Amino acid sequence: MKTAIYPGSFDPVTLGHIDIIRRAAKMTDRLIIGVLKNSSKTPLFSIEERVNMLKEACKDLSNVEVRHFDGLLVDFAKACNASVIIRGLRAVTDFEYELQWAQSNQAINPKIDTVFLVTNVQYSYLSSSVVREYASHGGDVTSFVPDFVVKQLREKFAYKEK
Repeated sequence: MKTAIYPGSFDPVTLGHIDIIRRAAKMTDRLIIGVLKNSSKTPLFSIEERVNMLKEACKDLSNVEVRHFDGLLVDFAKACNASVIIRGLRAVTDFEYELQWAQSNQAINPKIDTVFLVTNVQYSYLSSSVVREYASHGGDVTSFVPDFVVKQLREKFAYKEK
């Protein structure tokens, strides 16, 4: 059984993330979405909220599970018996950053490969940071995230629909 990890902070999950998840799920027997609990960042959503959002987004994908982790990705991958790490690429700048991590992860654990999926062009501009910025000012994020995430963003930022 081929197990892959798709890691990220997912703060919040976007339609771009979901596109990568759906495509990666078709390529692997088992896909684990690893939600990073990064102690150096202050997320908008708690780790539990982010895990629950992803579970809702993937509820129709039988080979996908969602877990949270902290620490090194290679340690998490080893604990999950994963041999593949999935990373999405939006632009050349993403590639430079992701290549460095892929190479260092493989240096630490040569049994783990990284697969890069190029984002669908309709989501190439999209990031969780963009979503949070628009949402914090009451902007319309309905084309960026699923409806249930729109609702949670409205609650976090306490605003009504325009």
